[in-house]
Amino acid sequence: MRFWLLIWGLLPNILLAQTLAPSGQPVIIAAEYTDPTTRYQHGVFGNETEFGALVLTIDDCFRCTNYVERKVKITLPERSVFEDLVPRLADLDGDGRPEVVVVETDNQTGARLAVYSIDGLITATPNIGTSQRWLAPAGIADLNGDGQLDIAYIETPHLGKTLKIWTMQRGRLVRIGRKSNLTNHRFGEGFISGGIRDCGLGAEVITADGIWRNIVASRIVSGLVTSTVIAPFDGQRSFERVLACN
Repeated sequence: MRFWLLIWGLLPNILLAQTLAPSGQPVIIAAEYTDPTTRYQHGVFGNETEFGALVLTIDDCFRCTNYVERKVKITLPERSVFEDLVPRLADLDGDGRPEVVVVETDNQTGARLAVYSIDGLITATPNIGTSQRWLAPAGIADLNGDGQLDIAYIETPHLGKTLKIWTMQRGRLVRIGRKSNLTNHRFGEGFISGGIRDCGLGAEVITADGIWRNIVASRIVSGLVTSTVIAPFDGQRSFERVLACN
């Protein structure tokens, strides 16, 4: 099983979300993929199995004297899987309680990015449109400076190589940015490269360019995604240096 409690290096965001969560309210405190299955054969991570269910751990009375924990299991229909490494927790709507961000794939229409709450599916991006088409999450951060967390991913990182950025508005995901010729995953690798960094000028999405020659930083400026080459790509250590602002 692949387990994840916090999103890519964004510990302050999760701490803030749980600090602001109202006392006595149910709060998702962890998420885990379960029910491995071979019903969808794609293997983007070099694997033979994906996941058929998502289990949420919920503190039913946040900040109460008596800790009350329960589990909620969300099981996908037979035609779908979670084609992902880990679920990610982030407060996307600003209510102080994190939602869960996942990659969910239909065996006919491909992957989509989906957002779940305690009550189930809230919203999702459109499916890519055909089977064996995937998206690789790049990070969650405030990418346009409006104070709200945004979600970045690379759609079809092995083919189309397109960065897309979405934000939550009135309970729906709305796309606020797009940029071509960027990628963060090579087929068969068991990890996603890059992520989010903030070196003092605001959050940036760190990816490779489309041919894995350079590392690129992308941000939203005046409503448009701008990308800048910041270092040559020389293996994963070069990403580590860039993410550490070195």
